[in-house]
Amino acid sequence: MVGARSMAKVASVRGSRAEGLWRMTDYRHLFDLTGKTAVVIGAASGIGKSSAEALANLGARVLCADRDRDLGEATAAGIRAAGGWAEAMATDAALASDVATLANAAKAKFPRIDIAVTTPGLNIRKTILDYTEEDLDRVLTLNIKGTVYFFQAFGRIMMNQGGGSLVACSSVRAVTIEPGLAVYGSTKAAIVLLVKGFASEVGPFGVRVNAIAPSIAETALTEPFKQRPDIHKLYAAHTVFNRWSAADEVACAVAFLASDAASYVSGSTLFVDGGWTAIDGPPTGLTQLTG
Repeated sequence: MVGARSMAKVASVRGSRAEGLWRMTDYRHLFDLTGKTAVVIGAASGIGKSSAEALANLGARVLCADRDRDLGEATAAGIRAAGGWAEAMATDAALASDVATLANAAKAKFPRIDIAVTTPGLNIRKTILDYTEEDLDRVLTLNIKGTVYFFQAFGRIMMNQGGGSLVACSSVRAVTIEPGLAVYGSTKAAIVLLVKGFASEVGPFGVRVNAIAPSIAETALTEPFKQRPDIHKLYAAHTVFNRWSAADEVACAVAFLASDAASYVSGSTLFVDGGWTAIDGPPTGLTQLTG
C-alpha cells in the first residue's frame, strides 16, 4: 500500500484499544524528529537558519542548503556544536539544476528524505508601473519557479519512497497588501495555490505539502527597518502583540508541519503572523483596553 510505512510509524504512537484498554497517544513522540532526515533551502540566515536549527534540535539530521555556502556551513557548524548532525551544500533556489542536484545529493546521503523545507524569496518593492521586465523575471523566477522546482525535485523522491513532508514559504502578503508589494504579494498568493494543488497530486502517495506565512520577523534582512523607528513601530502595530516575531517563532511552525504531529495536515498555509491578518491595521484608540 502506498505510504503504508509512514502511516504505520504514525499509527504506532497514536492511541489504540487493546483488550478493552485505552492506550493514550504518545504526543511527545509525534513531535520528535529523531531518526528523520531533512533538507532546508535558505539555511544561511533568517527563518531558514532557524528552521534548520529547530529540526536539528528535535533530532533530525539536516542538510543546510543555501546560495551562500559559507553561511550555510556556519549554520551547520552551529548545529554540530550543539550536538546535532548537519552538513552544508551550495544551492541556488532559483535554478532548477541546482535544486535537482541538491535533491539527488540528499537522496544519495540519506536512506530517505523525510522533510524538505524551502524559505528563499525575493521582494523588489516597486509599483507595478515602475516594474521592469528584469525585475519581474527575478521575482517570479525565485518565488514561483523556485517553489515549483522544489516541489518537483523533492516531491518525486517522496512519492517514490511513500511519504514525506514538504514545507514552502508564503507570506501575509498573499492576502494583505500595500503599494509597492503587488508583484511580490501575487507570488506569495501563487505559492498558497501551488501548495493546495500539489497536495492534491501527491497526497495519495503519503506526501504532505504545506506552507508557512510569516508577517514580520527580526532577521538580518529586516535589520534596516530598525534604522527607521517609525516604520518599525508601525509594522509592529499591525500585530495584536505590537511586536515583531523572532525567526525561531516561525521555525516552530515549520517543525510542527514537518513532524508526525501534523500527519493529517496537507494543502494548508499556516499563518504565523501575530494576528496581522486578524485585524485591519493598528488600533485606532477608540476602544480602551484594560487588564
